[in-house]
Amino acid sequence: MNFITPRLAVDTAVFVPSLTILMSAVALVLIAPDQSQQLFSVVQAAIVDSASWFYILMIGLILFVCCVLAFSRYGEIRLGPDNALPDYSMFAWLSMLFAAGVGIGLMFYGVAEPVQHYLAPPVGESGTSESARGAIRLTMLHWGFNAWAIYAIMALILAYFSYRRGLPLTLRSAFYPLIGDRIHGPIGAAIDVFAVVCTTFGISTSLGLGVQQLSAGLNYLFGVPMISSIQLLLTFGIMSMAAVSVALGLDSGIKRLSEINSYLAITLLCFVLIVGPTALLLGGVLQNFAGYVSGLITTSFNLYVYQPTDWLGSWTIFYWGWWISWAPFVGIFIARVSRGRTIREFLIGVTVVPTIFIAIWMGVFGVSAIELIAGGEAALGEAVVNTPAIGLFRFLDYLPFTQLVSIICLTMIVIFFVTSADSGALVLNMMSAGGADDSPVFQRVLWTVVIALISSSLMLTNGLVALQTATIASALPFSLIILGAIWGLFRSLRDESVANLQNSPTSFDTDTDTDWRSRLKALLQEPSDNKVTTFQRDSVKAAMVEFSAELEKNGVQSTVVDQISGDGSVSLEIAQDGELEFRYAVALAPQATGDFAEIDADPAALPVEGSTSVTDVQLLAGSASYCIWGLTQPQIVGDILAQYELHRRT
Repeated sequence: MNFITPRLAVDTAVFVPSLTILMSAVALVLIAPDQSQQLFSVVQAAIVDSASWFYILMIGLILFVCCVLAFSRYGEIRLGPDNALPDYSMFAWLSMLFAAGVGIGLMFYGVAEPVQHYLAPPVGESGTSESARGAIRLTMLHWGFNAWAIYAIMALILAYFSYRRGLPLTLRSAFYPLIGDRIHGPIGAAIDVFAVVCTTFGISTSLGLGVQQLSAGLNYLFGVPMISSIQLLLTFGIMSMAAVSVALGLDSGIKRLSEINSYLAITLLCFVLIVGPTALLLGGVLQNFAGYVSGLITTSFNLYVYQPTDWLGSWTIFYWGWWISWAPFVGIFIARVSRGRTIREFLIGVTVVPTIFIAIWMGVFGVSAIELIAGGEAALGEAVVNTPAIGLFRFLDYLPFTQLVSIICLTMIVIFFVTSADSGALVLNMMSAGGADDSPVFQRVLWTVVIALISSSLMLTNGLVALQTATIASALPFSLIILGAIWGLFRSLRDESVANLQNSPTSFDTDTDTDWRSRLKALLQEPSDNKVTTFQRDSVKAAMVEFSAELEKNGVQSTVVDQISGDGSVSLEIAQDGELEFRYAVALAPQATGDFAEIDADPAALPVEGSTSVTDVQLLAGSASYCIWGLTQPQIVGDILAQYELHRRT
């Protein structure tokens, strides 16, 4: 049941339990932070000891699945109607998914992680040329193809079922092939509650730990005291900016900030590359990336069985758990900004492009820092090992224009925090509002307040590490959920492929009594959204109601779902034994003709007066790739009958 007021528009079955669980868990950690940390640490240690092999196997399987989907015939399927255009330009799209998924990690681990692997490798002697090569490749492993494949598969599953099947953009939709229409009941609500809780905890702990690192940087650069009051000011300052960004919306807030930080990151990378040993760095990036790719399989599946080490649990397994626990949040956000792209384009964009940029970034910063340490600057290595948070700033001391570059880095860190927080708040709002992101501004801002309060409370009571450990431990059960969702995705893709092979082109009613002149006139017009909305209500819905009534007379239960006042769609659904059997939906899609085509159009905003949309027929297997704009009510009934007859005969 939805609870709607001028201030809130939420799914109470998700919103209320989520807040209750969040507050209860935070209270537990606040009351007994040490005991909570001990409990969660025991659970995490048990997972590392008993399930490391499962994590390694699963991550490899996910990467394999992404490769199969990208380069098979399924790669041509579009995430949306077959005639859909991408909602965002390539640069804006990559900027947003990068900022939400990993941006802040580059700033803190670009120097710190390679140096730590160089000085404390999993096996072998530290400080050698071999440990230097291994340090960069291990860093690429943790931030490369395997890691991004986790986000990619989760986002792909959600985008496919949302944009091809018309389901809400929430985690429950990924389980439609497994539980059918029960995703709309208590089971589906429980899935979304789990996602909201994990996402909130993940963002809150990252914000708290990140603020502590930002505080360390300010202390190192400007002598700002590392005290609780300063950290609280930083927390609420960042979340205030995130609240403004969320209030402005996806296009005006998150998109613009992500693009700004992409330009700054590219500029900083080029600066370090130019002022450093350019030829050595370029050669190192190329060699290390080639070594990473050529050894991807052996490195990914290295469990150190014959050389047992605690390093595996502290680094690789920790990373895989963290990436999996963040998959609901980042997956939903990436899905939200990826409508209109093919599966192949999507998977390459989400896995290959970020990995290449990360390889260059980690190569340039990591190799530069390692070269300095190997050349006699042992103080840099000691500083990074003792306080990883200031590793980047200590590294910048060896470059020209240190003060200016450090300020730019601080600015980037803040923006990355803001983009992570506002995209997180956007996703939390969508999950608690049934997948809609056009809720009242107050509701979107509310989630930034929740994140800020949880983060600041835990930071003051030293409960962040306990909650972080709990979040990572939750990755084990969620990994099983991902495997089930992958199976459901393949089953749906197979069904869609079979349906497309069997379907023949649809022919509209060609009776001589048809008013073909009116039909021709409709085809030549570029309709306004008001006209399309009227057509949906007076012709399409009326035809569905008429068809549904006739089905009822023949003992077939059916439902007409009216979302015209929401996303503009209307659908006829026939279910059997609780599972959806047939679906004929007519949704709105941007019309890509003339001056009306706009690559940054937001389909979620339709219908809006002044833009142009057309009516796209969508069946249970996906878009049927044709428009029925301008048909008469009897013609629409005939088209529904043709599709239902095809369904019954196949």
